[in-house]
Amino acid sequence: MNLIENLKWRYATKAYNNIKVTEEKIDQILEAINLSASSCGLQSYRVFVVSNPEIQKKLGADSYNKQISSCSHLLVFAAFNDMTPTYIDNYMEMTEKQRGLDAGALSGFRNGLHSYFSSINAEQKALWAAKQAYIALGTALIAAAELKVDATPIEGFNASIIDEVLGLKEKGLHSAVILALGYRDSEKDYMVATKKVRLPIDEMITKVY
Repeated sequence: MNLIENLKWRYATKAYNNIKVTEEKIDQILEAINLSASSCGLQSYRVFVVSNPEIQKKLGADSYNKQISSCSHLLVFAAFNDMTPTYIDNYMEMTEKQRGLDAGALSGFRNGLHSYFSSINAEQKALWAAKQAYIALGTALIAAAELKVDATPIEGFNASIIDEVLGLKEKGLHSAVILALGYRDSEKDYMVATKKVRLPIDEMITKVY
């Protein structure tokens, strides 16, 4: 199965070379992210694609992860700070149109969403949105592996710096997780020839039939 072989091939790349990933491959990874699973289908995050060395250097300030500034492209997964009634209404309207439904056909679902999100606080909404971004991160990692693009998921960054540089607060967003994309530097990456270590499958998985 090619998918399994590609997942065996991938690892959290520690050093990148100077080769740029083509826009075609980047766009395929972004499309995979857009198709990712999302709770209630609401896509409660946005993705910023950075491929500017100067901006990447700013984003990587105060971080030990040098991949931020050295990778070909950096994806910043920015989660919503809030799930507003207006966003829900607009999303439901878009869904009805795309599915060829009558206006208001999803009113029951929409009202349920209003009820749920009005019952939780701002911190819970932001955390919920960030979890959705992590689902998309997983999809991006698999898509990159399928395209033989190296990737490094990164939590070790200064969120306040990234939020400020990209103006996320003004957009109602906050940085949740980032993903470096590029190609491994086989001479400088100490992990390149290291065996992938995982638990035995029967220890990791319990089947309950």
